[in-house]
Amino acid sequence: MAIKDYIRERFFPHIWCAGCGHGIVLNGLLRAIDELAMSKNEIVMVSGIGCSSRISGYVDFHTLHTLHGRALAFATGVKMSLPRLKVIIPMGDGDALAIGGNHFIHAARRNIDMTAIIMNNRIYGMTGGQYSPLSGHGTLATTSPYYNIDHAFDVAELSKAAGASFVARTTTYHVQQMKDILKAAILHKGFSVVEILSQCPTYFGRKNKQGGAAEMMEWFKNNTKPIGSKTENPNLIERGIFVQKDIPEYCSEYEKVIERAKSR
Repeated sequence: MAIKDYIRERFFPHIWCAGCGHGIVLNGLLRAIDELAMSKNEIVMVSGIGCSSRISGYVDFHTLHTLHGRALAFATGVKMSLPRLKVIIPMGDGDALAIGGNHFIHAARRNIDMTAIIMNNRIYGMTGGQYSPLSGHGTLATTSPYYNIDHAFDVAELSKAAGASFVARTTTYHVQQMKDILKAAILHKGFSVVEILSQCPTYFGRKNKQGGAAEMMEWFKNNTKPIGSKTENPNLIERGIFVQKDIPEYCSEYEKVIERAKSR
């Protein structure tokens, strides 16, 4: 199947700004799904509100475009009712870790079999460039013109602490690694978190003088490193798969509860 067969061409051209990294994420996701030879009918994509969430409108899967921050709650309902389906949830900073933060930690704790893709562009892009839980201390945004004093979440560390059984990080520069990680995450039986550092030249890049899309992607290249690589620079961001472990999955365990109840 060609990559274009997975998209709804009638909804193009897309609404993303020129240089936005989310189109690269969409490309990587579709290539991963194509290499896995998955049927469109076995995939459900659930999204909330935001630039990243528009992905669900562009793919020709079963899709739900839901409320801001509630994508994981809707996705849990889908997975519990039809556990055979592969559920993929694209999210941005707010959907995942601001208004959606409580849903996120509990989805990870339960280890329900879903793939959460967090597109970390460090800003609220759709609503005007407000700072987010991932913007970081000392950054500029429309709501922090005199610098943001909030410290950012470390998505990988938070995911590990909450109990996610698959945790990974990559960037829009590292497209081959992105595709391979997404394939592994989709196949993993449990709650998978893939953080993808994604550029927003319109708001984050412009406000923080990081240049255009090419310069921001160059930053990803020069400021990240593979997990475990030796370097003298302690500030480099690690990328790769941090956690991949086999622990009981929620839907399977729930089926056992039902069987125990029936047997009594």
